[in-house]
Amino acid sequence: MLLAVDVGNTQTVLGLFDGTELREEWRLATDRERTGDELGVLLHGLLDADAVDGICLASTVPTLVREWQGLAERWLDAPLLVVGPGTKTGIPIRYDDPREVGPDRIVNAVAARERHGAPCIVVDFGTSTNFDVVSSAGEYVGGVLAPGIEISMEALFARAARLVKVDFTEPATVIGKTTVGGLQSGLVYGFAGQVDGIVEAIRGELEAPEAKAVATGGLAELIAPHARTIAAVDPFLTLEGLRLVWALNA
Repeated sequence: MLLAVDVGNTQTVLGLFDGTELREEWRLATDRERTGDELGVLLHGLLDADAVDGICLASTVPTLVREWQGLAERWLDAPLLVVGPGTKTGIPIRYDDPREVGPDRIVNAVAARERHGAPCIVVDFGTSTNFDVVSSAGEYVGGVLAPGIEISMEALFARAARLVKVDFTEPATVIGKTTVGGLQSGLVYGFAGQVDGIVEAIRGELEAPEAKAVATGGLAELIAPHARTIAAVDPFLTLEGLRLVWALNA
């Protein structure tokens, strides 16, 4: 089986594939201080290590790549593919410096092109909200980086002494009758409006009004229903991209 690993700044998502089928998935907090041995102990509590015969890793935390390499050698005895410069992805990257593009953004584009066709736009709700664009020719042509939902709200709470932290849930009405309701409305409808504005601008620049926008990431299910430009939510898009890249390199 293939273990697909997406190490983000806030969360790490794991997926266990049996061929093309995603059998299991887990979402963990990313701990930058965690060692390879600690990761090994953690994984042994989640899955059968003997069943893993390959690992495909995308990491936006460079210091953890070395720890995953140690885990692969010592705990899983399985080959590890780290997605990065030089990795075959099957998608042309039209970026001024391809080394600057996060591996999660590339594998998202790979999976979106495969699953949803081109042109398409991936909206990934993570630590930052990433918009990644695949052209009509099936090429990765760049994207947009915006502050993520959680860090934006944390900044607001830190600067406004009278505001309280709220659960990230859909409000009962757009017009908030309480401070909590107003904050939740601003969160949901504010970020939905941001998504619509950016997606429409991208479509205009691409001259591709038909470009399908696909949402993924931890808070996609909260925002996507209120964004008129989002056509689909694909929660395991990044894991699927890792599987595709693994298959291409294997």
